[in-house]
Amino acid sequence: MKRHLAATLASLAALTIGSAAAAQQPTLANATPVVETEGGSVQGLEQGGIDAFLGVRYAAPPLGELRFQPPAKPEAWEGIADATGYGAPCMQLYSASGPNESEMTRRIQAIFPTSTEAKMDNEDCLFLNVWTPAADDGGKRPVMVWCHGGGYAYGSGNWPAYNGRNLAEKGDVVVVTVNHRLNAFGYLNLAEKFGDDFAASGNVGNLDLVRSLEWVRDNIAGFGGDPANVTIMGESGGGSKVSHLMAMPAADGLFDKAVIQSGPGVFSGKPAEAADYAAKILEAAGVETLDDLRNVRSDEIVEAVRRATPAGSTMGRGPQFGPIADGTIIPRDPFLPAAPEQSRDIPVLIGYNKDEMTLFLAAQPWFGRLTEGTLNAMTGAMGEQAVAAVAAYRKRYPDYSHTHLAAIAMGTRFVRGTYLLADQQAKTASAPVYVYRLTWETPIGGGMLRSPHTLDIPLMFDNAKESAALLGTGEDAQTMADMMSDAWIAFAKTGTPSSELLPEWKAYTPVNRNVMELNVEPQLVDDPEKDIRELPSEL
Repeated sequence: MKRHLAATLASLAALTIGSAAAAQQPTLANATPVVETEGGSVQGLEQGGIDAFLGVRYAAPPLGELRFQPPAKPEAWEGIADATGYGAPCMQLYSASGPNESEMTRRIQAIFPTSTEAKMDNEDCLFLNVWTPAADDGGKRPVMVWCHGGGYAYGSGNWPAYNGRNLAEKGDVVVVTVNHRLNAFGYLNLAEKFGDDFAASGNVGNLDLVRSLEWVRDNIAGFGGDPANVTIMGESGGGSKVSHLMAMPAADGLFDKAVIQSGPGVFSGKPAEAADYAAKILEAAGVETLDDLRNVRSDEIVEAVRRATPAGSTMGRGPQFGPIADGTIIPRDPFLPAAPEQSRDIPVLIGYNKDEMTLFLAAQPWFGRLTEGTLNAMTGAMGEQAVAAVAAYRKRYPDYSHTHLAAIAMGTRFVRGTYLLADQQAKTASAPVYVYRLTWETPIGGGMLRSPHTLDIPLMFDNAKESAALLGTGEDAQTMADMMSDAWIAFAKTGTPSSELLPEWKAYTPVNRNVMELNVEPQLVDDPEKDIRELPSEL
């Protein structure tokens, strides 16, 4: 078995210095076995007995003539490629005015390092990470592939909250996280400006994900994984990416199960709107010709996006990057007018968190300060649906402050989208659909966030101790992590989420809307947000 030079040096040091002195030295990580991939050999380092291969290239650098083009296979390399550290994240479009402004939410950067990654991003970003209990034993373990959050604008598979070590060890599974092209680099519709040669440009970010699944199919056996048992998972924007993969012909047959967390992707963008947004970005970047497009610096593209995007264009209130229903790569909206036919045999686990929006709103100057009058003014400005949502939640949660009523009402898109997608899938699928609602509340900040966006991630990854910045340090956090990681692992293995810590999890149907409320005392309930689910789009 080939081992990294560090392991050899560690052994020599022990012999030279003597066992007593060597015992005082820091423990050096052992090298992983060398694994042969389609591009060449790779070797990483162990993480607590789990083989970790980080920054493995799954596609050629999307530079030069490959910029804004579908991903290509990487060229073969000689020797053993280093897989001991993460590959670069894609160029980031994270706004400093986002959810990291308060002291508490800034601490959460320890596990969701959005601002930090903007300091090291790069167009050459098509890398993935693999954690496996044993890369050299010929095992056929279930494979759990993670699509990161951050919408389609920022994020990467490198975030500490996504570290797959604990999940791999607990479940005897192989965990894969993926970086791919984002924002303008992955979803800039250039077909109208530059013709058929750029017909795929508005969807290349999702084509990167397809390419990563092809890499898994062709290479994961060498890492002890079973290419015939692949589960794709994602939260927030990652959940939307999973939703779209279910509807992409190029992804058909590349996965067997799907997990959609706080990110139902029911709709796709429209090509004409995306082309108009692209035209404004190109104008801001001074791009007129194909040579201009290939030579403009990546930081200039990012700055052009900022100039071309209206102020306050967030939360769906302005032009957004994302997949477009171009009729070919993504034939239509993924779940309208019906669920995608190609994924009818795919078991689906989908859900959301009770108070999604508190994470985004906690830094706002009004958070914690709303009165009845300001709540009514705010929701009234948002429309009749928001007013109705506040009234419904006021009955359900009489102890909620005006601030928390506003926040939970702003999150109805997660609720309604989840049930719409679940209903559409369950109507026609031959495979089951399972729905959850995370109601456990994090104690950090005096409980001000309740059950916020992203709370599910360190729980299902079994990273409770490592994610104390979000979960706190109490025993309940580990109880929730035990419960949720069990269920996610069971789903990856069998297509049914289960845990000894849970009651029987029955499938969701449009007739029997079984929803697992995930809390320290979990319960299976029937249609827990019927009033919100049935709110008309336009009252």
